[in-house]
Amino acid sequence: MSKKSGLVLKKTVIGLALVMLVVSLWPHASSLYDLTGEETLPGQLRGVVHWLETAVRPQPDLAIDEIVTQVVSPFGVNTFLQQEVEPEKRELSLQLLNEAGFTHIRQEFTWEDIEIHGKGDFEDRRNMEAVGAVDAWAKYDQIVDLAGQYDIEIIARLSNPPSWTRALTDTIGSMAPPDNVADFGDFAATTAERYQGQVRYYQLWNEPNGNEEWGLQDVNPEAYTELLCEGYRRIKEVDPEAVVLAAALTPTLAMDGRHMNDLIFLQRMYNAGAAACFDVFSAQGYGLWSGATDQRLRPTVINYPHNMLIRDLMVQNGDAHKPIWISEMGWNTVPDDIPANFGRVTEAEQAKYTVEAFQRQQADWPWVGVNSVWFFKRPGDWEQGESWYYFRMMEPDFTPLPVFGAVAEYATGEQVVEPMAGWMYAWDALRPVLFAVSSAILFYALLAWLMPKKKE
Repeated sequence: MSKKSGLVLKKTVIGLALVMLVVSLWPHASSLYDLTGEETLPGQLRGVVHWLETAVRPQPDLAIDEIVTQVVSPFGVNTFLQQEVEPEKRELSLQLLNEAGFTHIRQEFTWEDIEIHGKGDFEDRRNMEAVGAVDAWAKYDQIVDLAGQYDIEIIARLSNPPSWTRALTDTIGSMAPPDNVADFGDFAATTAERYQGQVRYYQLWNEPNGNEEWGLQDVNPEAYTELLCEGYRRIKEVDPEAVVLAAALTPTLAMDGRHMNDLIFLQRMYNAGAAACFDVFSAQGYGLWSGATDQRLRPTVINYPHNMLIRDLMVQNGDAHKPIWISEMGWNTVPDDIPANFGRVTEAEQAKYTVEAFQRQQADWPWVGVNSVWFFKRPGDWEQGESWYYFRMMEPDFTPLPVFGAVAEYATGEQVVEPMAGWMYAWDALRPVLFAVSSAILFYALLAWLMPKKKE
């Protein structure tokens, strides 16, 4: 090869390396906001740096071609209808949700509120002097009937054991698991048998990896898996058509006994045999300090797209065919005088981010099905001093907040969603390779340029 040809080849290789570097670092976003989910310029600039750090690292394997097509509406919301004392308010809630375009409610069927006083005892005698004994199932029966009337599917969350299920009663926490998982299996089977043909979806527990939802004790992924498998088996025995959701894991970085990183917890669940014990996995979709468009993705950062890391772990464990449903999604509008434990946004931002969350899910995440906003409303305002209260979509007196109107307008309107092209997923996966190769070539070229030239 002549000296001239060698020089041309070097320039060509360097030129291609520059193109590869640009391709590896070019985001598929039309603005800094779309890339980072940040509203202010300083936040956006920091976000760009964070995104660059993550985009050139190995990306999650999303296996979009392996997911079973989901024919399901994404519009879900969390409700606390069992806490509404007046039946009329339960009906008004479901009527408003139906009119707003919601198709699913994630509703607690609280074990300690149904099988209250002992095994097989479904009579509520907690208020004997005022009202006497009542059927503990009655209000849940009404909720199920009303949901059917208003064409809303229920995701029944089964959790919160009664104190009689534990030798240590509530001294170990009111949400601690039962001593005997068979008691939970019996309750799950009884519930599924009672509502067969009316309730199809059952979620077994919530956040067993933290927030004291495994009680005042260290969390235990193997013990939760045992409980999950027992509930799954018993529900399927009485209703083979039922769909069982695993508990949503709280997205946490803590590893302090009472909390366990959700990705580590999930892998240990798989190691314990959990794959055979759920049809749908669950995730939480909190945005905290950034909006729904945030494309940064790090295991050490909690933001809206965190579920992509869970999806990757499911793929690695042979569950690429199973969907994820988001159990709780939302942004917090807590006032300035209350600690921002869950981030802080304005009511206008909350409305915008929540709609964008549905849009992003529909366009980019074919593995995600129902996406349930946290939450519709509380029955009263006694929790106004708690930061979590400010996720609400509606005040206790049914005064809607901007987020409710925004979601209703979107859910009932003409949704024009353009799914992300398959090549864009491939592009994201290739970024680290393109970056590594192009950087190595350019670094070598720089060293060659800096080396002293040989004298002729």
